[in-house]
Amino acid sequence: MLGSEGLKEATKVAILNANYIKYHLKDDFKVKYTNKGYVAHECILDTSDFGKYNIKEKDIAKRLMDYGFHAPTMSWPVVNSLMVEPTESEPLSELNRFITSMKSIRNEIRYIIDNQLDQNNNVLKNSPHNAKFVTKNEWNYNYTRQLAAYPLKEM
Repeated sequence: MLGSEGLKEATKVAILNANYIKYHLKDDFKVKYTNKGYVAHECILDTSDFGKYNIKEKDIAKRLMDYGFHAPTMSWPVVNSLMVEPTESEPLSELNRFITSMKSIRNEIRYIIDNQLDQNNNVLKNSPHNAKFVTKNEWNYNYTRQLAAYPLKEM
């Protein structure tokens, strides 16, 4: 329906969006399959280094739900990875919100690595934090309800 020129333009924007994400997350996550520093239409984030701290790609994917995102593809085509495929229709504001969320999750991982959060009882392992979870009377977690349900100030 876009025609050949429209299809080329959509492809260019999708590639640009993936590289925008890669550029902003490269210092926080290893990025797989770059060619001269660039990715194609997908950005594959390697999560394998976090395994020794009991953090898996599924923990990051579940935590993204607390930030309002659907989980990206996990462990395909690369084991222990998240494949992020922004489309040509993603607005810059949404790409930036995703990047901010991933950087925040990376900081949560740092707290686990630095033993500020327990490896088995933490904000990533217990995610997603739905309304029933955060409104129960007892709260036996070493992080706040605020962090669980509203991890970013703008949420």
